Parts: sequence; structure tokens; C-alpha cells
Amino acid sequence: MSNTASHEFSVELRLAARGLVLPDPPQPLGNYTAVSQAGDLLFISGQLPLADGKVVWRGQVGKDLTLQEGRHAAELAALNVLAQIHAYLGGFERLDHIVRVDGQVASADGWLQQPAVVDGASDLFADVLESKAGHARTISSHAQLPADAAVILVVIAQIRAGLE
Repeated sequence: MSNTASHEFSVELRLAARGLVLPDPPQPLGNYTAVSQAGDLLFISGQLPLADGKVVWRGQVGKDLTLQEGRHAAELAALNVLAQIHAYLGGFERLDHIVRVDGQVASADGWLQQPAVVDGASDLFADVLESKAGHARTISSHAQLPADAAVILVVIAQIRAGLE
């Protein structure tokens, strides 16, 4: 098994160890593409906590959802980010690393634990991508997000050329 195939298999095993499998990548909810490439960067459009085409985690964290539920929402959105990358690249071999994660959290007024919510996504990336997971991050709080989603993740990833 080649090193890249071995890494691919390892990502799948690490997901399975967490009880997760890559879903089919969610389709965009509007007139845009899920992934856009510019040079060696992939721009992954906002990913919601969707499963089977439905938003699983809805409402405001700190009011409708607990911190732990918010973390689950961020993890599911991150899983959808991984599904988009996998589908676009045909695997993870060409993924160099996650560059930036912008986490948007629907939050109750005065609730200030948004970084802990988005840690659900960052932790998933770290666990399954290991050295490819390091990223800069921004977080914003909103009263409501599209589709009443609790979390949206917008991600930039760098890819390596020449492994097609």
C-alpha cells in the first residue's frame, strides 16, 4: 500500500473509530458551488449540520441547544466539510492541510461560549486528519443562521499538486 493510500485508509479508520462515516456531500442550498478552487486553495462553502438533506441541530446554542449539542452540530458540519473535500479531490491524498475555519454559531443573547462550540469541528479535524488539521480560526455569533442551523462552517484548505 502506498503512503498516500495508507493515509487515505487511516482517515477512514480514524472516522470509524469515532463511529463516523463520510456522508455523501450535501448539495448547495442556493445558486453556488460547494467547493471552488483557486490555485492550490479550496474554498468550501458554508457547511451546515446536515444529515440526509435535513438540518439536524437547529436553533440557538445557549437557549435551544446545550453547549454539548452545539459541539455535536459543529462536528457534523465538519464531517460535511470532509465529505466535500473527499468528493472534490477523490480522496484525501492531495489535501495538504486545513488552512482556516470560520465558525458561525447561532447563539442566545449574552451567551459567550462560541469557541467551545466550534472546538467540536476543530477536534474532529485534529483527530482524523492529524498533521493536516492545523488551522487558523475565526468565530462569530448570530441570532439566527440560514435554515435555522445552529452552526455553519466555512473552510479554506490547501492542496498539493501533482498527485492526480
